[in-house]
Amino acid sequence: MNIQRAKQEIEHTVKAYLAKDALGEYAIPAIRQRPILLMGPPGIGKTQIMEQAARECGVALVAYTITHHTRQSAVGLPFIRQRHYGDKDVSVTEYTMSEIIASVYAKMEATGLKEGILFIDEINCVSETLAPTMLQFLQCKTFGNQAVPAGWVIVAAGNPPEYNKSVRDFDIVTLDRVRRMDIEPDLQAWKDYARTARIHSAILSYLDLHPQNFYQINADVDGTQFVTARGWEDLSNLLDTYEALGLKADESLIRQYLQHEKIAEDFSAYLDLYYKYRDDYGVEEILAGQAKPAVFARLLNAPFDERLSLVSLILSGLNNRFTASRQADAAADGCYAFLREAKQGFATLPEDIPDGPATLFSQMIADYDAETKRQREAGLLSRDAAATRLTVCAALRKWEAELRHANAVGTKEAFELLRTQFQTLADERDKAQETASAALEAAFDFMEAAFAEGQEMVVFVTELTLAPAAHAFITENGCDRYFRYNKDLLLDHRKAALQQELAAEERRHGGM
Repeated sequence: MNIQRAKQEIEHTVKAYLAKDALGEYAIPAIRQRPILLMGPPGIGKTQIMEQAARECGVALVAYTITHHTRQSAVGLPFIRQRHYGDKDVSVTEYTMSEIIASVYAKMEATGLKEGILFIDEINCVSETLAPTMLQFLQCKTFGNQAVPAGWVIVAAGNPPEYNKSVRDFDIVTLDRVRRMDIEPDLQAWKDYARTARIHSAILSYLDLHPQNFYQINADVDGTQFVTARGWEDLSNLLDTYEALGLKADESLIRQYLQHEKIAEDFSAYLDLYYKYRDDYGVEEILAGQAKPAVFARLLNAPFDERLSLVSLILSGLNNRFTASRQADAAADGCYAFLREAKQGFATLPEDIPDGPATLFSQMIADYDAETKRQREAGLLSRDAAATRLTVCAALRKWEAELRHANAVGTKEAFELLRTQFQTLADERDKAQETASAALEAAFDFMEAAFAEGQEMVVFVTELTLAPAAHAFITENGCDRYFRYNKDLLLDHRKAALQQELAAEERRHGGM
């Protein structure tokens, strides 16, 4: 199965294992809750989907790479305890709590979440001394003499033997106690995640043109060369930061992430072209509705990969604006909700309390900040959700300073001051929305003039549909031409499907 299907299965499993009956007991007893065993090549995204699954299920996550542990840290250290058995006192060896089990309890205490996922990676690559412990863990859900707490779902992951020389095979007794899922690299499934994670547009465009280079592990006389999904994502983060700093990523740097000589060389050459297309075609000018006439003349003789790269660059510019608009909208909504609570709090304050509104407002901000930290530590916030809460907190701190500077204003005056500050934020939100809408209209103007209803327009509209930021923005703010082209695409898909069915029917009758 692909990584997307595995994530769905994990989420369903967590919900099923944590479901309770009418008496408040787990519907599936712990002894029947088989651990999930994910088997797949390295760098495919197993850890990523665990974070997403835990967040979406609203549970905690404790993750360990077991190859970093010794038997003592996994099982606990031995100590001598005196016991009285029969008619005599004896010394008995016991063990301290496993570091891993202790981490589960620590996570519960820190987050307030009593249920979660315990994820153990590289479980079949442990040392010889730890192998029996891992078998016991999968079979009995214990580390040493300490059981995994109730309400914690066990997920383990390992690499097939062709990817790791240290792999140990599980026996049938163990395999009969787990739910094994074999995961294979799948570019289309990864692209769904990549759009949400805002993977660099050059990477997505390159992999559209060279899908065979998404995931490769090749061994030859010169050693092992490889490129993985993890490598592409880490490279994406670096490219974004380099661009913000005005730095250039060369082939030598790219090889540190894509450890496959030919693919690194090929992508480096493509990235140079990608930046050149951005400058030559003037993507920012296109999105401002000021495309140069020479651009259309050049496109007449441009190869398809160049045209596709230009479409990708336009989509990237749009997605940056859509994201900025959505973030401004979310921040304004968060501040508005906070102000409503502040207004209710102000209403309970006597007018004669010095600095009463400012003091209450400061305490509310401190509570909001503490809740943000708690949710981040629990892993309950996505990157966008965390960014929204941090943006809201930054805005509130500025308003707090204004409130303090106003000096002992009454509750009504304090709220009016805060409402004025909010209006500035609302104006910024409206401006971001108008900027994104204008860029979208300019992009459609250019696409119609340059490509009419060609394949490039199909790619453009399809990506607008699939990209989460674009889809959310258009759904909320509308775009007549998008809906028209999207409707035409759906009709074309239906016609193609009908024609395939008719052709299949004719073949069946022809063969009789």
